[in-house]
Formats: sequence, C-alpha cells, structure tokens
Amino acid sequence: MDAAGPPERSLASKLAGFFAGGAVRVFLVVVALLWVTPTVGLLASSFRDPTDIAASGWWEVFSKPSQLTTESYSTLLGKEEITDALWNTVLITVPATVLVVVIGAMAGYAFAWMDFKGRDWWFVAVVALLVVPIQIALIPLADLFGDLGIFGSVLGVVLFHVGFGLPFAIFLLRNFFAEIPRELLEAARLDGAGETRLFATVILPLGGPAIASLGIFQFLWVWNDMLVALIFSDSGSRPLTVALTEQTRQFSGNIETLAPGAFISMVIPLAVFFAFQRQFVSGVMAGAVK
Repeated sequence: MDAAGPPERSLASKLAGFFAGGAVRVFLVVVALLWVTPTVGLLASSFRDPTDIAASGWWEVFSKPSQLTTESYSTLLGKEEITDALWNTVLITVPATVLVVVIGAMAGYAFAWMDFKGRDWWFVAVVALLVVPIQIALIPLADLFGDLGIFGSVLGVVLFHVGFGLPFAIFLLRNFFAEIPRELLEAARLDGAGETRLFATVILPLGGPAIASLGIFQFLWVWNDMLVALIFSDSGSRPLTVALTEQTRQFSGNIETLAPGAFISMVIPLAVFFAFQRQFVSGVMAGAVK
C-alpha cells in the first residue's frame, strides 16, 4: 500500500502563501514609492526655476540636473516675514508639545495609580472633553483671551493647543500607565520611593514609548495647524502655515514661492518623526498588545 502523500493545498492556501512571500514585499515597496512621489516632486520643484516649472514636469531634473537652483529658497528665506513666521512656529510648537506631554504624563499617572476623591468621575469628564470640537470653542476663547490681553500672541495660541491636547494625552497615558504591573510600584514603595521618585524612575522609563508617540502626534498637530493660528495670532505671532497662505494671496499661485515654503514646512515634522520612529512604533505596538 503506497504511503499517502501530503494533502493537496487549496487555492486559498496557495494564495495566502503567495502573498505572504515576496509578492507582499514588492507590493509594499510599490506603495511606499507611490507615497513618497509627491514629496520628491515637491522637493524637485522647490529647486527649479519658475520658467522650467512652467515648461516641463519636475521629473525633468533627473535628465537635466542643470535646472536645479537655490534661488527660490534664497528669495523666500530672504523675506523677514517668513523667517519670523518660522521662528514663531517653533515658539508655538515646542512649548505646546512639552507642556502637553509633561502635564499629561503627571495627570495620567495620578488617574492610574493615585487614590483621590472623585478620581473616576474626573476621568470621565476628561474623556468627555475628547468629543468637544475645536470649532465651538473658538469664539468663547477668543473673547476670554481678549479680556486677558493674550489674544493675538504666541502665548494665546500655545494655551489653546495645550487645552485641547491635554484630554487625549491624559486618556492615552492613563490607559498605558494602568497596564504597568502593580508589583513594580509596590516594590519601589517598599524601597522607600515616594510618588515623585516613583514617577521619575519607574513610570517614565516604562512609559517612554507611549510618551514618545504622544509627543510626535502633538508636535505634528500643532506644527501643521492653520485654523487656530489663523484666528488667534496676529502679524507678529503668525506661524509658517499662515505666512505661506498670505504669500499665496500676495503672489497668486506662484509655485516658486509655495514649493520651497511647503517643503520647509514639511521637512521638519518628517525629521522629527524619523528621529523618534522607533519609539513611536514601540508605543503603537505596546498599545495594540495591551
């Protein structure tokens, strides 16, 4: 009697094996190339002369590298309003990100591991704030900031971003910190660690991936924001997004102005993301597992 051979694989099994191999890698490479193509095109256009941009597509730079020039960047960065706007963007984004991360981490730890009266109800209130749209708070906060004398200032824009960034930060970090094993905290307390030392030596190192993910999300949101900045900033505190919009109004659709400005506005968030991508992926994967 002949030994029975291996069972014949079904069509679904063969397709699964095919897509689990090199085909998936090829597909992902193609998707990645399509995804970065607009960025490459924007970069190439930002280094081309306006006449070349009007005459041919950006891909011509690969066959005619002589088209590349830094004149557009020199013209754009030579404008004081653009350099001031870039500096204002940094002054808005960095404090808004740092404050949300620091306050969110401390509040998340308090909600996760500290007992105080009404803790659960306070956390429910924080979660409820997640559904409050930004648009309904624009006019009331504009009136409030006007009464406080901070409307149209960098401080006003920062406070708005901090206020609307904290609910998500607290919700995210509280849920992450709550998954830390209680035994670690109890061991630290037995060693004489107080709440401050416990937070600094146990919670923050273990919560590093989640904190890094939050910092990236907050940085990208604030850096790319235009709605809040358009309303709460003035000519002396406007960030780069608003300044580029005004350049568009002034020079109509001049691509030689928009291309370098848009690339400058985009390359810094990309650099931040790639600098912390390992922590970001770790935070996302940890959250998915939990």
